[in-house]
Amino acid sequence: MVYREHEPTPALSRYVECVWTLDSPTGTNSHRVSPDGCLDIVYDRAHGLRAIGTMTTEQHFHFPRGAQLAGIRFRPGMARIFLGVSSAELTDASLPLEDLWSTRARELQRRLDDADSIQHASQILLKNLPAPAATPNPPQQAIESLAAANGNADLDLIAHHANLSPRQFRRRCLEETGLTPKRLARVLRFRHACRIADGPDRPNWSDIALAAEYFDQPTSSAISISSPARLRWPFFPIPDPAAPLNIEP
Repeated sequence: MVYREHEPTPALSRYVECVWTLDSPTGTNSHRVSPDGCLDIVYDRAHGLRAIGTMTTEQHFHFPRGAQLAGIRFRPGMARIFLGVSSAELTDASLPLEDLWSTRARELQRRLDDADSIQHASQILLKNLPAPAATPNPPQQAIESLAAANGNADLDLIAHHANLSPRQFRRRCLEETGLTPKRLARVLRFRHACRIADGPDRPNWSDIALAAEYFDQPTSSAISISSPARLRWPFFPIPDPAAPLNIEP
């Protein structure tokens, strides 16, 4: 299975984390994907265009031989600008992009189906994502700050800087990311730990816990339950409809 990421255009870099492709010439029976706080638009040559919501638990996906996918991964809190729907409606779910973009999605899929490679399809996907007309609003800026801090931030202070009460920020964070602020912070911190674990230096788990600011047993258990081989954050693929979807608590 070959997975590649590419940077978005400068105009979209504040909103889009990456454009990615996946090519699975041999297939895989159970690929683990952990939450990362992001939403994706995914094109699958077999199943078309879908919007993939934020996940709250690790999921397993089956890829048949020859599966090819391309996707756009939005930064936490930025997908709603493009999808036009509350991210909370997509949490742990996926939706045909046509349900959100109507004719525009059908026209885009025709172009993607005509692409001569999955790499070309990813370029078409990015090219057809318009630059937003406005800059992020205060709640989105607050989520942006939380993501920049890898989840290690005072949530009440972040809400205050956005001129929101903690209750208002909780509601807006759900709308923008599909997760509550506390859950998003936990996911972002765990994602940071996974990236450290996957780095070339291969630090030990004590160093990882320190770098990710896991200072007590309840929080450090989030990384201790997974073996190093499981800590990967490659993509938000969509499942084969014929295969069962396994969700771990």
